[in-house]
Parts: sequence; C-alpha cells; structure tokens
Amino acid sequence: MKGNVLVVGNSGVGKSTLINAVLGKDVAKTSWGDKGTQMQLDIYEGELFNIIDTIGFEPSFLKANKAINEVKKWSKKSAKAENEDKQVNVIWFCVEGTSSKLFPKAIKDFAKATSMWKSVPIITVITKSYSVPEREQNVALVRRVFEKSKTLSERLKAVIPVVAATYVLNENASAPPEGITELVEITNELMPEGLKAAQKDVSKFNLGRKRALAQGSIALSVGTAVGKCFINIKASDTKVLNAVEQTMVEALAKIYDIDKESEIIKIIKTNISEGKVNKIAKAAIIAIEKHPLGEKLGSSIINPLIAGVVVLMIGEGTATACERIYLGEDEGKEEQKLKKIFESEMVTKIVENVKKVSADLTEKSNSKEIAKATTKLLKKQK
Repeated sequence: MKGNVLVVGNSGVGKSTLINAVLGKDVAKTSWGDKGTQMQLDIYEGELFNIIDTIGFEPSFLKANKAINEVKKWSKKSAKAENEDKQVNVIWFCVEGTSSKLFPKAIKDFAKATSMWKSVPIITVITKSYSVPEREQNVALVRRVFEKSKTLSERLKAVIPVVAATYVLNENASAPPEGITELVEITNELMPEGLKAAQKDVSKFNLGRKRALAQGSIALSVGTAVGKCFINIKASDTKVLNAVEQTMVEALAKIYDIDKESEIIKIIKTNISEGKVNKIAKAAIIAIEKHPLGEKLGSSIINPLIAGVVVLMIGEGTATACERIYLGEDEGKEEQKLKKIFESEMVTKIVENVKKVSADLTEKSNSKEIAKATTKLLKKQK
C-alpha cells in the first residue's frame, strides 16, 4: 500500500508550493493574501507516496480551531477499516525559514491537530530557506524547540531546509529550488516505519474508543441497577437485576467484537442466570449489615449501593476479559481468570468497594448520588 504524507503548518508558510514542487505539477492552489487558500483536506497522488494537504493554521482562534479539527476529523475517519488508505504515515511540519522563529502557538496547534498519530515520524520542513547562512541556525532552532517535548523529539527524524520554487532576488540573482530531492528520499525511507506506526496508532485509537464505550455501558448499567433497588430495596435479593446484568454483558461483548455465544460470555451469563451473583450480593448485604456502615446508612442506601457495586464489578471483569481476547490473549486463560470473579473472595471485594463508596454518601443520599459515587470506582485502563 502506498503511504500518505500529512502536510501541516501555518497559513502562508508555503505548503501548497511545496506540494506542487514534490509532485512536479500544479495540484495545490497557491496565492498571496492574508488568509490561506486550503479550506478542506485534499489528498494528491504521487509516484512514491500520496500527500494530504491541510488548512493552514491562522492567528484567529476560530480559524485555527477549524484547521485543527479538520485534521482530527480526517484522522478519526481514517481509523475505520474501509479508510485504511487514508491513514497518516509521515508528517511534514512546515515552518517558514524567513521568520527565524518557531512560535510556541505553531507547535501547540501542530501537536493538537496530530494528537492521534503519536508514533508517526515527523520531518520538519523549513520552507523559503533563501538565506544559506540562516539555514544551519534554523535547523538548530527547530531541534532545540522539539527537545522540549520528549514525545515530539523522539519522532522528529529530520529537519530539512527547502526552496520549493525559484525565488528571484533581483535581475542578477535568484535562489533556485533546493532540498526537494532530499525531502522525497528521506520521506520514502521513513515510509515503512510510518506504515507500521500508523497501524499502531489506529489500534490504540480504536481500543481507546472501545474502552470509553465499555465504561459508558457499565456506568449506565450501574445507574439502572441502583435505580431499581432504590425504588425496591428487596430487588438486590431477587432476580430483578439479572436482566440488567445480562444486557450489560452482551453489550460489552458487542463493543469488543466478541461473539455473545462464546464460552467466556456463557460463563458470565450462566453465573448470573443460575443465581450465583444473587447469592454473592446477599452475602455482601449480610456482611455490611453487621458492619457499622449498616447502621449509619440503612438498608435503603446499602442495598442499592451493593447492587451498583456488584454490577460494576461484573462489568469490569467482563470488559477486561473481552479486551484481552480482542487483543489476542488466550481465551482459555481469560476464562480461568474470570471464574475467580465469582468465587467467595468476591464478597470481600464487594464489601471493600462499598466502604470506599460510602465515604461520599449519607442516609439521605438519592439514587443518582449513589450511582455517581459507585461509578467513581471505574478503573481507567492504560
């Protein structure tokens, strides 16, 4: 697959002229004026790699945000399987050589716009490098600025001064095109690394989305469970919550592309349907009733709280198992780990979690407050 180069930088820095020079034909618009010519992202096909042209960053807050958001939108769309050929594999960060400065805002905008591509190699292209004596200084300046960010400095593979088109100084002198061949060669050398990096970044992005969806599903189920038990405090002693738990498990399986009829999902659903979860919840209620918390909060708070904690723990256990299978872990090992969730030690863990949550509650707490306090226990996976 032919890779893609994302070209970013301030408006007027010379991105379009650079693209035309690299491709050897006028495909990107160029102009003079106080605002950029590129109003959306376009992709141009080259012999060795394709080039994605972007909206230039401008001083205006709204216009700068538009440029950043357009790159982010493109990046997110490219994470879908059908858009794999639109992924970013190498980034050209363009800065103007005539300014002799690398403004902090330009770096900040660049980092925001390309935040999804945390592994993709970067080449800083110093455009309009007409002054030969200043080229070395500008290269050193760029490297110094990038060194302030460990993440960016590790990904900076080259700093290349270029003159994309002949610049006439006067009747007797001009600055000829320079640095284009070197830029193309280095980009082509980095492309295999960039293709792998993009796949890695897309996988992380997609996993992050699945985690967010999973946590949202668990939080919703916790709220539902707490609500049911707050209305009917005996709900945690019956099978009323089974439907909530079963629905949550199936939703989590779907998020991670796990067949709901797979063995690991069957184990969880069987424990729920056969009443093992109810027995664990009852044991936890008895344990808390014997604890000073039982008197402090009363059953009207304790019962929905335990229901919420139980649902949360089942949800987290299911999500963790599904994620590991999604990432290629052995399903048999995950089944064994998951079975431990339903062992007797689960009661102890429920009680520990209830104690943590109870610190934010009183006997007058409502269902929303109980659910909110419980969902604070959701673990942020790395």
